[in-house]
Amino acid sequence: MSTPGRLGRRLFQLYVGLALYGASSALLVAAGLGLEPWGVLHQGLAELTGMTIGVVSIVVGAAVLLLWIPLRQRPGLGTVSNVFVVGLAMDGTLALVPDAHSLAVRIPMLVAGIVLNGVATGLYIAASFGPGPRDGLMTGLHRRTGRSIRLMRTAIEVTVVATGFALGGTIGVGTLLYALSIGPLAQFFLRVFAAPSAPGRSTIVATGQPEGAILRP
Repeated sequence: MSTPGRLGRRLFQLYVGLALYGASSALLVAAGLGLEPWGVLHQGLAELTGMTIGVVSIVVGAAVLLLWIPLRQRPGLGTVSNVFVVGLAMDGTLALVPDAHSLAVRIPMLVAGIVLNGVATGLYIAASFGPGPRDGLMTGLHRRTGRSIRLMRTAIEVTVVATGFALGGTIGVGTLLYALSIGPLAQFFLRVFAAPSAPGRSTIVATGQPEGAILRP
């Protein structure tokens, strides 16, 4: 059982991590050089509906969470918080970040967004309050179909990227750089922020973004 101090640390990590995740996603949007897979879908839907990308993220997260019901997945505090905090943080950050036009600004913004995303992922996963809705969908399909997590992740992300791109989402060098770097970054920061485990308790990490290794929002 968590002591009050340890619980407080975990809650702090959870909400700071989710807020930073939303901020990092906003930096990728502002850089305009390519988004992470789900970001491509969110941006495409935002173009189609006229809603902000943060609101779309919330709507998509809630819709994905409904898919947990037939998969018999149980959400945690982190799961529900993920739906709202990430989207709100995205819109809040985009309202503050000025438009970037030159590559001299956009490239550092892209790199900062990816690194910050790794920091955020390590924070929120180490808090151990449950996976994000999208990762729960992946692990739920894994359990129900018997297929590997890596296959489920690939199938889901190829689908969301293709759909998002068709709707006007941005794919570019940032998408590739994110795919290559987020796994090692998230794994590193997960070790940095991991709280000491209680005796007899081990920390299990499943992968969503860096699948087979780490869950992300």
